Amino acid sequence: MDATADTSASPAADPTGTLDEALQRLHASGPERLGRLTNHAPMAVEALAAHGRAGAVHRWLELYAPKLEEYPSAVETITDANWREALGDPRRAADWIAYFAREVGERPWRDVLAAWWPLLLPGMYGGSTHPVIRVGHAVRTLLTTPETEPRVTELAHGLGYWAARHHPATGIALLPGGASSAADALDSVQPIADRADGGFPARLGRVAGLPAWAATVTDPDEAHRGLAELVRAATHRYATHGHGEETMLVHASTAPNAVLRALPALPRALWAPSLHAAWTASAAVTAMYAPNTPVAYTAPGTFAPEEVFERALAHGDEHVIKFADTALDVGDERALASALRAIEISEPLV
Repeated sequence: MDATADTSASPAADPTGTLDEALQRLHASGPERLGRLTNHAPMAVEALAAHGRAGAVHRWLELYAPKLEEYPSAVETITDANWREALGDPRRAADWIAYFAREVGERPWRDVLAAWWPLLLPGMYGGSTHPVIRVGHAVRTLLTTPETEPRVTELAHGLGYWAARHHPATGIALLPGGASSAADALDSVQPIADRADGGFPARLGRVAGLPAWAATVTDPDEAHRGLAELVRAATHRYATHGHGEETMLVHASTAPNAVLRALPALPRALWAPSLHAAWTASAAVTAMYAPNTPVAYTAPGTFAPEEVFERALAHGDEHVIKFADTALDVGDERALASALRAIEISEPLV
């Protein structure tokens, strides 16, 4: 089914409140389904609104609605005194979301984000990196549109999901190497053993070493440039390597892009640590899912960014939409070709 029958939407920011309506609707659903799969709808509808496709939001949600589950039950109130024992416990998702809803209700959202970012950043690998991606979408909206209650609440949901799924990547050695660019460093990532076995957490546990790219970066501006370079390199790489796992390899781009989107709202002292964590995420996903052999790919023509996004929306898959959103951030022809490749090899939402 085509989710894009309406072609009248303006490319301007959503002035109609459609995003707020969608977020309010989605905040009655849990952040996951089937006990382990992420609810991607808040991220996807934010991307649609950001690219002037608010008119397609509710139609797309109707297609996605069967994947939504009820909001989880609360267990125990999280406080400033007991939060450590709840960190990384997915059973406490509702408790964490309630905690952050109180936090953003009592002080500016930027202050909450800055206080919790260094605490959550080491665990950005939980939930297959989806929690930080959800936070990145929420921050983009808050930085570029009015700070409405549903949009601030969406940040609370993202941070709460991140805290509940907080999962550090431990035991990964930084391997010396000569890669000077992010693209070369991704090319030098060694695949893990037994790539056909296990889900994201099990595979992450088998990542023993990653190239030490950008490990010495401390300057905030250099960190910002490095993150942009990493997002561009990982996005380009998908065109020739995405067939290794068409869905999971999207996260090699979208996770660091979420971090990049959050940087303007964070103290500059947090930018370099953010680059290092994002590199670990992108490189680890590459090690976990990349194919043995790349394939040549030529896009079926040259398309404007808005045409590529229209094709992604017509396809409907949530990962395809979010990857196209990142590809448009990168903005060059190779990135757009990668988005077209994702459309080609992914199952559509029907």
